[in-house]
Amino acid sequence: MIEVPENLAASQIEFNGEAGRAFIARLPRLAADFLDRWELRVDGPSMYGVTALVLPVVRRDGTPAVLKLQLLDEESVGEPVALRVWDGDGAVRLLDRDDATGTMLLERLDPTRMLSHMADTREAVLVIARLLAHLTSFPAPEGMRRLADIAAAMVDKTPVALERVADPTTRRLVADCAAAVREVLDEPGDRLLHWDLHFENVLASERAPWLAIDPKPLAGDPGFDLWPALHNRFDPGELFWRFDAMTDVLSLDRERARAWTLGRVLQNCLWDIEDGRELNPQDLEIGRMLRDA
Repeated sequence: MIEVPENLAASQIEFNGEAGRAFIARLPRLAADFLDRWELRVDGPSMYGVTALVLPVVRRDGTPAVLKLQLLDEESVGEPVALRVWDGDGAVRLLDRDDATGTMLLERLDPTRMLSHMADTREAVLVIARLLAHLTSFPAPEGMRRLADIAAAMVDKTPVALERVADPTTRRLVADCAAAVREVLDEPGDRLLHWDLHFENVLASERAPWLAIDPKPLAGDPGFDLWPALHNRFDPGELFWRFDAMTDVLSLDRERARAWTLGRVLQNCLWDIEDGRELNPQDLEIGRMLRDA
């Protein structure tokens, strides 16, 4: 019997409510079903994040792999599609999938060697930039969720959300982020984005120095992919170096990339406002620095 980690259960219930509770309840049976269906043997302790349970397994032919079980939602539904497009080129390789549940069998990378362990944050940012330059060189497949729709919805939600922001300085910043997004709405882009490429979503492997994992893909402008590497291991003194390095490696127009990064700040602020949380101070600082640049 597979045991569900308490922290995973707590995060699923916190973020997904009854749907998360139901997912946790069926997770042991779901894991057992796929271990049987794909003829897998567990050969190590389970791993987990906020949303998924990952089991190290061995296939019938002796190949090491991982079984990823997650709640299927609008973000996770595109993950196997993107991984199939990339086909192991810059990202973890997809070995099998079940569209009905979002369950995936993936090649096993080395979880002990995350990019977050690299002491030199500048080199780590350059690793992310090179990966993004490659991954976003692929056009998004038909049917992928679109930045165009997400951005338009954010702009539409902003006026009501602003009524719930008491501090006038913060309210002005959120409004300015929405204004920046409005300026680029007519050119949302069509590249295949990872959306969540931070330092802990890059692992080492035997076949490549670094590979991306856990995409939450969408079709859009690569400038929308820069924020995680600015926010993770945040350092205000390094913000503009990171931003300029990534825009240079990805050959992005700096002003468009700035607008789409402010769009990520807006997205996070809207989520915080909708959930009744305090706005993240790091997001606000990134927004202020890029707005005033």
